[in-house]
Amino acid sequence: MNFSALKGQGVFVDNEKVAEVKDVVIDPEEWKITHLVIELTKNAAEEILGASYVVKSVVNRIAISALEKGMACCTDKGVEIKVSKKQLHIYLRPV
Repeated sequence: MNFSALKGQGVFVDNEKVAEVKDVVIDPEEWKITHLVIELTKNAAEEILGASYVVKSVVNRIAISALEKGMACCTDKGVEIKVSKKQLHIYLRPV
């Protein structure tokens, strides 16, 4: 899959859109993607991070380990997260 096809895709947890893919993070030593840079929706930022007042977008990195493996992660709908919304904060890091 090309990054151009991934950029702008929705990120879904339990069929609910929680974010949009903005970029990728690559480990230069291993030449592997380690994280996706995502912009959380306002509702997701409030629910997952407890950010009760979001003025601008909330951008975080999400570890690749939170995604479904193989082709299951990237569907026609977007990127599927395998962890629950309650666990998602564990995989997020501020940019």
